[in-house]
Parts: sequence; C-alpha cells; structure tokens
Amino acid sequence: MEKKHVLDALSALAHDMRLDVFRLLIKAGPVGMAAGDIAIALDVRSNTLSNNLTILSAAGLVSSLREGRSIRYFAQMESMRGLLGFLMQDCCGGQEDLCQPVLDQITCAC
Repeated sequence: MEKKHVLDALSALAHDMRLDVFRLLIKAGPVGMAAGDIAIALDVRSNTLSNNLTILSAAGLVSSLREGRSIRYFAQMESMRGLLGFLMQDCCGGQEDLCQPVLDQITCAC
C-alpha cells in the first residue's frame, strides 16, 4: 500500500462517526448493511451518514452495491489488511515472519 493511500485511510478513520461506521460494517461481515440500517444503528441523519460513507469509500475502506432504491455498504477488509501491513511492515525488528501470522488472521470473505 502506498503512503498516500495509508494517509487517506487513516484520515478517514480519524473521525468519530466514520470509525463507528467502519466498525459496524466489520461486524456486519460479508452481508454488509443497508444505509438506512446503518443510520438507525448509529442514530444519525441520512445526509450526515451519506457524507461520511462517501469519505470512507474514497479512502477505499468501504464499497457499495445498489439494491433497488437502497444501497448496501461493505467494509473492505483487504484495504484494512493493506493498511495494517503497511503499519506493521518494520515491526519486530524487521522480521516479517513474526508479524505475518497476525496479518494472515485478518482475512474475511467481505
């Protein structure tokens, strides 16, 4: 993952509501959540949620799929894995074999 993408992702997650949305989508797993359900779960207005989902999407942390009049959102676990891999790249004194098992656990069929 390039440094610019890492900074975009960290910037997107450095907001209370966006962090809550991303964590909620991680819990939802591969089925994701409809925008309306996210708004209800987090008790936020639709237009506020929409703006925050747009920022998360632009950072590559969230994807969406239109379902009729609704939009379903999904956490992009590969992007999170890339972000964590970048952050942990030189951990353990640069011994990648010690960090790799942790990164390997961050897989999801999302």
